[in-house]
Amino acid sequence: MALIYNIDKFETVGSDKLVGFLVDSNGSKFIIDKTVAIVAGKTNESYITDAQALAQAEIDAWVIDEDARIAAVGKVWNSDTNTLE
Repeated sequence: MALIYNIDKFETVGSDKLVGFLVDSNGSKFIIDKTVAIVAGKTNESYITDAQALAQAEIDAWVIDEDARIAAVGKVWNSDTNTLE
């Protein structure tokens, strides 16, 4: 499953850069924001990379929960054999 990371916030808040992600996993959405300290000369891509690293554990946990939630969705229940098909 490929996750799509859309940047939905990118702004300066005090001495930090606020980076917001809207993560899409097969149509399910997860929004998470992280702040990264502003450093002179740092690129926008570097802030986004650092923010993603800070958010990744929470994103990974959401993906696992999402996979479990939809594991049986769209499958057919065979009541004769008590199995999903």
